[in-house]
Amino acid sequence: MSETKSVPLTPAPHAVPLHEAARVWTHVALTSFGGPAGQIAIMHRLIVEEKRWIGEARFLQALNFCMLLPGPEAQQLATYLGWLLNGVRGGLIAGLLFILPGAVAIMGLSLIYAALGHVGLVQGLFFGLKAAVLAIVIDALLRIGRRALKTAPMRALACAAFIGIFFLDLPFPLIIFSAGVFGYFATRLGFSLGADGAQAAEPASALGEETPEHTQPSLPRALKTAAIWLTLWLAPVALLFLLRGRGDVFTQIAVFFSKMAVVGFGGAYGVLTYVAQTAVETYHWLTPGQMLDGLGMAETTPGPMLMVLQFVGFMGGFHEPGGLPPLLAGALAGLLATWVTFAPCFLWIFLGGPYVEKLRGNKALAGALTAITAAIAGVILNLAVWFALHTLFHQVERIDFAGLRLQLPVLSSLDVAALALTLAAALLIFRFNAGAIRTLAACAIAGMLLHLAGAAG
Repeated sequence: MSETKSVPLTPAPHAVPLHEAARVWTHVALTSFGGPAGQIAIMHRLIVEEKRWIGEARFLQALNFCMLLPGPEAQQLATYLGWLLNGVRGGLIAGLLFILPGAVAIMGLSLIYAALGHVGLVQGLFFGLKAAVLAIVIDALLRIGRRALKTAPMRALACAAFIGIFFLDLPFPLIIFSAGVFGYFATRLGFSLGADGAQAAEPASALGEETPEHTQPSLPRALKTAAIWLTLWLAPVALLFLLRGRGDVFTQIAVFFSKMAVVGFGGAYGVLTYVAQTAVETYHWLTPGQMLDGLGMAETTPGPMLMVLQFVGFMGGFHEPGGLPPLLAGALAGLLATWVTFAPCFLWIFLGGPYVEKLRGNKALAGALTAITAAIAGVILNLAVWFALHTLFHQVERIDFAGLRLQLPVLSSLDVAALALTLAAALLIFRFNAGAIRTLAACAIAGMLLHLAGAAG
């Protein structure tokens, strides 16, 4: 081996000063726009390419670990890398900083939206955002499809997931769990689902980096971690259940989003289809249009896309304040939704990190992840269809026929302006590669101009 190759390019993770890491995570937090793909790219550039704190293989290993877990993979990747570099304190700093700017921005926008949502210019702004969001979701679907659906079994799994959730109204957790079980046993029996599984199953021993002591499995440390984070996460849920009862909106928000933290595999777009339909159609916390407005907020602010769940919780509390001032109830419900959504993310990393690392070479588990990825593509297709129906049409009919659930648009209720804006957003994204932020800004301005023109007319 040459002298050049013998010089380590990545120091041992524990060698990074905490204050220096905090400055880097602050930079990541303030520039984490563009959804998980852009956020992961920013972390890779800073942590791997510029600072060289983490090697390429170690970074990819951490990303694969986080994709195995429920919740937002970019936020969990930041937490994992912070934990790897500086232990629990580093993980807390990285994970909380990643959330903080988006939480503050979404809360401010939610207050403005609730107070001024019926003002013409504000309505026009969010009208334009809805059209852009539809194009962005379609773009996400195509990107995931190109990456994940390279083989016939993967495409079949995606189709089965779409049929299950769109036509049969099967629960999202059941679809994800079934896909994972299928992928696990199919791989155990020797069937190959796709090329991604082999990459995910690369053994951790090939990384060639030092392993800090805090990343080693320890039963006493695991029990202590579980006790602390389960209490922090679930104690508020139990307290609300005891004091306010099952039917209270705050209890419902705490329970529902806690459940989503456990079954929320597949990143934001995979989770949002279930959240949107349940929050709109079951709990009636907000309307389809308001759900799209919230997604537009999350697309234009830093932090994880799942920060839109704060807006969903806010609208639930705002519409059912239970004796509190509506804006205060909305703010408290939004903070509650954020807490029960993201507190478990720290539990998964701090508790599971050392043990997941040992399991990474298991091909059957990699097969389960591969199958879940395919199912998520089908779920996102359902999300795109659901958004399209409620963005482009004022009326949507639900028809139950022979055990199937169909949602059909009333063609006479087509919103021509929304269709035109959606086509323009698609042109910006697919033809001119404008990106999410520019497309959202352009459509928001166009929406406000349309409302001004309508008011003038």
